[in-house]
Amino acid sequence: MRLFLGLVALCATLQIAAAQTNLYKIVVPFAPGGGQDVLARVIAPELGNLLGGTVIIENRAGAGSAVGATYVARSTPDGTTLLMAASSHVISALLNKKSPIDPIKDFTPVAHVGTGGYLLLVNAGVPAKSAAELIAYAKKNPGKLNYASAGVGSATHLASAYFASRADLNLVHVPYKSTAEALNSTMRGDTQILIVPTLGSQGFIANPDLRVLAVVSKHRIASLPDVPTVDESGLPGFEFSSWFGLLGPANMPAEITQKINGIMARIIAMPDVAEKIDLQGVEPKAMTAKAFGELLADNYDTTRKILESTGITSE
Repeated sequence: MRLFLGLVALCATLQIAAAQTNLYKIVVPFAPGGGQDVLARVIAPELGNLLGGTVIIENRAGAGSAVGATYVARSTPDGTTLLMAASSHVISALLNKKSPIDPIKDFTPVAHVGTGGYLLLVNAGVPAKSAAELIAYAKKNPGKLNYASAGVGSATHLASAYFASRADLNLVHVPYKSTAEALNSTMRGDTQILIVPTLGSQGFIANPDLRVLAVVSKHRIASLPDVPTVDESGLPGFEFSSWFGLLGPANMPAEITQKINGIMARIIAMPDVAEKIDLQGVEPKAMTAKAFGELLADNYDTTRKILESTGITSE
């Protein structure tokens, strides 16, 4: 009987181990409901199907994405644990001099998912209907307008500070703990300006307490074809956008990286998936792992320069 029970236990252990090899995890370094969380949940079912396993989403929020990113960086580099990352990935590490991770060296670029723009919003009480009018109004009222952000060092903070710097505006920064809080503040009129990701914007752009002035990216977006870019409507050459993609721990085997990269390219090309991504204000775009790595390195350098020019620190 003991021998039989021992064999049963051994078989159960082997079955669990075998099942675990078909279990994949996408770590989202923010709370549920945010932009990266939405994208992860769009691609997870198809990724699981094509990998022949199950993909679960695990939210590990904290420290401006550093908590989730650190967890992935320290995971086994076998392709079973991936990070749904965005441009905030490099911002957090650049601002935190004591960061436990290097956003480039500690990760393997696996698959680019898409590029998302930002929207320049104002409270409806602000007498401006374009980026040019907002800039003119802010110049006539230096220090009287506030801009909200999702926290010091967040992408929303960086985008707004960059806009103020390029337009030579005297604006007051009011940081909150999340994009939702910053958005509510702007709707109430406690703050007047907010630059927010297009990802997940459908729920608030029609709110009568807000006015969308411009798209803060290089090109107009398909979901808002009549909204001009900041470049077109007030500040030539200005743009701010975010990449979205999957990163793995450093030293992932090339064959595993290429396998997942190829599968992701197939997923992004699926009409229903592409439509869901596009509806979130993100332009779906596959690229090779090498090209994604070059994009990541370039974004790191660009972000460093923006931080230096705006004087943003983690203090």
